[in-house]
Amino acid sequence: MENKYLYMMMFLPIVYFILFKYVPMLGIVIAFQDYNFVRGIFHSEWVGFAHFREFLTDPYFWKLVRNTVVINIYMLIFAFPAPIILALVINEIKFLRFKKLVQTISYLPHFLSTVIVCGMVVNLMSNGGLINQLLGSFGKEPIPFLMDAGWFRSIYVSSEIWQGVGWGSIIYLAALTSVDPQQYEAAKMDGANRWQQIWNITIPGIIPVVTIMFLLSLGNIMTIGFEKILLLYTGPTYETADVISTYVYRRGLLSSDFSYGTAVELFQSVIALVFITSANKISRKVGETSLW
Repeated sequence: MENKYLYMMMFLPIVYFILFKYVPMLGIVIAFQDYNFVRGIFHSEWVGFAHFREFLTDPYFWKLVRNTVVINIYMLIFAFPAPIILALVINEIKFLRFKKLVQTISYLPHFLSTVIVCGMVVNLMSNGGLINQLLGSFGKEPIPFLMDAGWFRSIYVSSEIWQGVGWGSIIYLAALTSVDPQQYEAAKMDGANRWQQIWNITIPGIIPVVTIMFLLSLGNIMTIGFEKILLLYTGPTYETADVISTYVYRRGLLSSDFSYGTAVELFQSVIALVFITSANKISRKVGETSLW
């Protein structure tokens, strides 16, 4: 077989996705059951859509949805363009050693664990942290960043940008390598400066990749990882920090209400599917780029 080694390389990833992505999907059925650990999936009582109705009528429902969507919109506005901008900046650096140094430094935060990043944020922004010490040196009163609900979203998004901007720029740097260098030469001959070349050649050259990444980001509009929020939020910041994933953690895991937690997660997945399908359909009609 001509491509047997390629198939061998694909074997382990395929097994991984089957075992850890598709097989666990069988557990979705407990969202429609009053799951009992002793009885198991096959003998637990069926309750239909009762858990979904309970979540939709929960007093916290709109607050959870609002917080989840608002944080993700902030991420789309501020965090999504950040790696694109960094990739464009790195692409313009001509000194190779400095370019590699910038790339290496920007990649490093990605390899820090969420716990370490949150620890750094707490040390920086606590009442006795570095930022408040600097404010105090200018005669300013300390700001309770971690106790003020109004600051939480900015802190979360900023830490996400710092941690992921370098790693996220890799895909755009790879896309930039596909731009034909002859286009730049032709633009120079026509008298185009660097800004004009970036605007008319570089950015259009990576638009298909940007579109794909944007569509994938829209699919996560109702989903947000709970680890960093769980480590950063406090009682006073619940109003803006409590999201669907932290609610599922408290209700589904801490309270052992597995059926309810599964129902909420399934609800998120369905909404995400609607968003990404709609966005993909619009993208296919408006432009030439789509996921499928």
